[in-house]
Amino acid sequence: MPKNLTTDVLVIGAGPAGSMTAKWAAKRGAKVLLLEKRQEIGSPVRCGEGMSKEWLTEVGITPGRWINVEVEGARIYSPSEKVFEINEKHAGNEVGYVVERDGFDKQLAIDAGNAGAELLLKTAATGVLKEHGKVVGVTAKEFGESFEIRAPITIAADGFESQVGRWAGIPTNLAMRDMDTCLQYRMTNVDCDVRYCDFYLGKVAPGGYVWVFPKAEGLANVGIGVQVSQVTSPADARTYLDRWIAKHPGYAKGRKIDVVGGGVSISKPLPKTVDDGIMLVGDAARMIDPLTGGGIANGCIAGKICGEVAAEAALGGTPTKEFLQKYETGWRARLEEKLYRNWLAKEKLVSLSDATFDKVVDALSGVKLEKLNVHNILKAVHEKYPEVTKEFEAFL
Repeated sequence: MPKNLTTDVLVIGAGPAGSMTAKWAAKRGAKVLLLEKRQEIGSPVRCGEGMSKEWLTEVGITPGRWINVEVEGARIYSPSEKVFEINEKHAGNEVGYVVERDGFDKQLAIDAGNAGAELLLKTAATGVLKEHGKVVGVTAKEFGESFEIRAPITIAADGFESQVGRWAGIPTNLAMRDMDTCLQYRMTNVDCDVRYCDFYLGKVAPGGYVWVFPKAEGLANVGIGVQVSQVTSPADARTYLDRWIAKHPGYAKGRKIDVVGGGVSISKPLPKTVDDGIMLVGDAARMIDPLTGGGIANGCIAGKICGEVAAEAALGGTPTKEFLQKYETGWRARLEEKLYRNWLAKEKLVSLSDATFDKVVDALSGVKLEKLNVHNILKAVHEKYPEVTKEFEAFL
């Protein structure tokens, strides 16, 4: 491939948000180049592999062979393991399908390629090119060879670490309380229920939760996320997860066949996701749900908006931060209220005692909520444990 390169829209990172952005920019007529630093899209997997499903049609995704299990809902366990069941519609962005995440990511990249985007694998951005204060592309390296890629629009879809965003001058710092360290085993010979994704709350996972996502009969992803500010070392996640498994015979008898780990942001969205010539999308823009740590749906929804605006800006010769506000306004109208509300809820929930979690789940376990929202949850809890709702006065 000739060096140096030029394109209309340059997307850094071929995760779900990046591939979705590339697809929709290409569908809108732009010449698109999608860079991925790894040699294989979707690997290694850094995800519990659960997702909701109602948003797929909105962004043009057809369910495929990457689906392992379609679940009925979720079970939320308190520290004493009282349980509250909710259907998949109300269970949040992590419940609906359990998938093979590498297969899902590859399918989105295929969709981007079929729409006309060009992909470069094992190609890492190494810096941002600027002219007169505006981003005009990146420096990159492929198989040890350095070169430049110039584009009127650059999209940073390079994960919550987002070096590209920082290089461009957009602050992406994270507080310790806004990060989780995560570890997950894929386990066989376990007693999982393929009808439910399970979540265990409280001090079993300080500031986070233990999850069980069934992949098939006897096969499940068993993982944990713990808030970085509440542990002394990232290795503590393994200690907490192994302790939980040892206390549950249906999982203690299992066999680990895979292990993945990593970090995830649980912050509120970035206050700024655009500047001259650049936009941030997905995890790079802090679009991860602060309560669940899930970001696939949000990244794809924002990616569609981002791709459409990117094509319009590049082809219309208006790659200015003023024009790119169309993206900023669009994704915030669709996602920001829930993200910010869930960040506030996360800030409160991490301070609750195990006894309070027990009361909340106990109050909910006998109630059929027509709509799952903060008001209805607190109303149900107040009827049985009015003293508990006082702890949420500041949040409300």
